[in-house]
Parts: sequence; C-alpha cells; structure tokens
Amino acid sequence: MSKPPSGPLCTRHSIAAQLGEAGLRAGDTVLVHSSLSALGWVCGGANTVVAALLDVLGEAGTLVVPTQSTDNSDPAGWHNPPVPESWWAEIRASLPPYDPRTTPATGVGVIPEAVRTWPGALRSAHPQTSFAALGARAAEVVADHALDSQLGERSPLARLEAMGARVLLLGVGFGSCTAFHLAEYRLPDPPEADNSFAITTPRGRSWATVRDLALDDGDFAELGAAFGGARPVRLGRVGAAVTRLFSLPDAVAFAETWLAEHRGDAGHRDDARHRGDAQRRDDAERRSDAQHPGDAGHRNDAERTDDAERRNDVEDRGGSRLGCCG
Repeated sequence: MSKPPSGPLCTRHSIAAQLGEAGLRAGDTVLVHSSLSALGWVCGGANTVVAALLDVLGEAGTLVVPTQSTDNSDPAGWHNPPVPESWWAEIRASLPPYDPRTTPATGVGVIPEAVRTWPGALRSAHPQTSFAALGARAAEVVADHALDSQLGERSPLARLEAMGARVLLLGVGFGSCTAFHLAEYRLPDPPEADNSFAITTPRGRSWATVRDLALDDGDFAELGAAFGGARPVRLGRVGAAVTRLFSLPDAVAFAETWLAEHRGDAGHRDDARHRGDAQRRDDAERRSDAQHPGDAGHRNDAERTDDAERRNDVEDRGGSRLGCCG
C-alpha cells in the first residue's frame, strides 16, 4: 500500500489567500515560473493553481507563463538523449510544425500547460520559446513574437518589461528566471548561433533556420543570488513552496549590469559561443539553482527549501533541449 501524501493540503482558497499574502495584487501583470510539486498536495492539481492565480489577479490582471516547445529543434544538437546521426535528415523532414493551438508545452512543468489550454488563453508565435497569457493584456503580451528573437527585444519579455510586469517564482529558483535572458540580448557582441525548427508557412510545412542569440543560463543562479541581495525581492510561502516576487524591469536592468561585468572575459564569450553551436545542451537545464533568500524574515525557510527547489527545477523542466529557462 502506498503511503499517504505528506502535504500540506492546498486548495484554491488557501493558495489564493497565500498568494495575496506573498504580495500578488489585483490588476498585476505577472510572469509566473512554477513547480506544482513544490506546493504540497494540491486538491485539483495544476488547474487549481491557475484558478487561484486568476482569482487574485482579477479581471484587470494578466497571467503569463512560458510555454516552451524545445523539442522542435535540430536533432544534431540533442543530448538527452541523443539520436543516431542517420536519423537526423528524416527527423528534420518529419518533425511536426509548431501550432500555437495544439503544440504542448514541454520542460516547464504542468502549470504552464494548464494555462495554455485554459479557455481564452493566447499564445505567442515562436516555435520554441512561446509564452501563453490570460487576462486583460494577453493579446498585447503575445503579439508579434519574431522567429529570430527567442527571448529578446521582439519577444513577450520586452513587452512585459515595458508594461512594468512582475515575476513570481513559485517553488523554483532564479535559475528559472527567463527575464534574465532579455538582458543577454543587450550585451555588447553577444554570441549567436543558428537556430532551426519546423514551422507552417503559407506554402505549408517548412524547416527553417534563423540566426539568434546563443542563450546561456549557466550563471543565472549566481546572478539571481546577487539580485536578491541587492534589490527588492519579496519572499513568501504558498503551501510548502517559497515564493519570490519582484519587478521584471528591475531584474532585467540589474542583469544587464551584472552580466556585462561577469561575462566580459574572452574565455566566457568563447565558452558561450561553443554552447550556442551545440545549441541544445540539456546539461544547462540540470545545473544547480542555489538561491539567495534576500529577506531576513524568511531567510531560514528559504535556505531550507533550496535543495527541494533544485530538485523541482530538474523534475518540472524535464527534458528541455534548449539552454533557456522554464
């Protein structure tokens, strides 16, 4: 006989109440990175969490989540697991093209997939790094996501920055903070790489290749620790999960300065270019996600949950093939 769940028990009402205590407000536009398993035993699963988020945000608010589909990529760069080189051509010819209505989100946990399939949800057009949104500003968030701007100036991240959005890390650490990638695009001479995927064009299915930034989240945990120690990051708790709530524009601005200082050496640039050429290195998804608690009132709780959050990042982000955040 399997043992009973350890809890805590989380309901729509309790989650909404604790989100409010954690600082989320009606009318917010918020980008949420999440781990369902970090919360405890959630009555109703991922749908309950989405309903609770919408309860707090209200009709004027907007909920945004990453809905990446990173398996839509060149098999030459697959490493977890790799596939035989003799298969590559057939995979490129046969991989289903991205469809914002039906392509599932992968490697980002089950809460984003619940948002993607929620009535009224809208999704951006990038075949690998899309975002889904619900609420008053959803259409504005997801519009015109360019194929050669995974997480850059022509992506939902830049629109969220302009809107003054907030980021909620719900049971995950700063290694999952996608907003930091926007700062990468603003570095001088950022490394680039070819990026390939299957899309649908007016002429039908097509295998497309574009030039884009070589995404690199390998130092985001360290960056997040520095950010949490220097800038306002509000800590809270929902069920068993530690929450971190902060300004997205503030995070991007801090990351621009920090990354410029810490990635300025030639060795890091060469290493990033190598990662970009490899393109789909899954080991980046499995790096440790050590956090800085950033708030004395919750410091001990946050430190005690760091190991659990690292495990949740790995489990909930699964087999993502891109070096970008869940």
